[in-house]
Amino acid sequence: MPHGAALGRSPHIRGFLYASDACAKVAERLPVIAGSDSSVLIVGETGTGKEICAQALHYLSRRSAGPWVAVNCAAVPVELIESELFGHVKGAFTTAHSSRHGLVKEAEGGTMFLDDIDCLPLLAQGKLLRFLQQQEYRPVGCNAVQRSDVRVIAASNRDLRVLARQNSFRQDLYFRLNVLPIALPPLRERREDIALLAGHFVHQFDQSHGGGDGRRLTAEALQKLLAHDWPGNVRELRHVIERSVLLATGDSIGADDIDIDPDLDADEGAGVGSGELAGESFQSAKKRVVDRFERQYIETLLALHHGNLTHAAHAAKKNRRAFFELVRKHQIDTRRFNDAS
Repeated sequence: MPHGAALGRSPHIRGFLYASDACAKVAERLPVIAGSDSSVLIVGETGTGKEICAQALHYLSRRSAGPWVAVNCAAVPVELIESELFGHVKGAFTTAHSSRHGLVKEAEGGTMFLDDIDCLPLLAQGKLLRFLQQQEYRPVGCNAVQRSDVRVIAASNRDLRVLARQNSFRQDLYFRLNVLPIALPPLRERREDIALLAGHFVHQFDQSHGGGDGRRLTAEALQKLLAHDWPGNVRELRHVIERSVLLATGDSIGADDIDIDPDLDADEGAGVGSGELAGESFQSAKKRVVDRFERQYIETLLALHHGNLTHAAHAAKKNRRAFFELVRKHQIDTRRFNDAS
């Protein structure tokens, strides 16, 4: 979910680009979630756009004019995380030669985004829990309590429920963060977004690298992108497109310009998990898998042909009426793909 003019069913959500139903469901909830000051927990694989989602919530909220402070919990040394968040007074520890405000203070009146929250040490988790419950904290080495008005949005690419059962993440903190949960699907489960995102990145990098903004991906290039499983999700797609834009020499970007590491593809059987099949009849499982295939196949063709039913039907080697019946069966809005180029 890259930065840029928003498209899809929620056109006023900053930075949210999508054509898929999966992301549409997330986008439809964002204005409601943004209207609250309750804690938010965003979960999803690495590269799915958790920070972009958090930023969208900030800019939709009443705090949009206030600070946006992002913290990568994994990048802060364990011994400094409490001081980084809550600040410290002079002499609080050996290297504290002067007092220093923490990131909570910097985020006053705005939003603080805690990425990789699972990397927060247990002691700091307890301090964060107190802050979330009472909206107050103590800088390291200080006895005075300070009040704060900050909304906290946390994110993780791990299952915090599992970590809580393993006693490596506080269960009470998990419940406190998970008031408003958001789950971002991986890119392989929303392939209809690939053409839209890829086209956006081509335009973005063409402009930023001085190459103009008229180049497009060929149908063969899009097919190559759609065939990849994108274990690195949107971040991986962004880097692949940037490399392609820089190295392509023609007026368009073809399949030969798309350099993807084939060893990064996810397992071929990832689409059907054993949990889905447990207790399910053969007919039911078959119908579910066929429905999923039909929908993804149709949406992929529509993305390749920018929503043009006639061209998509021709590519599928089906007559237009039969193809339209499939579109109607799966309740696919072809208008979503008009700008997917």
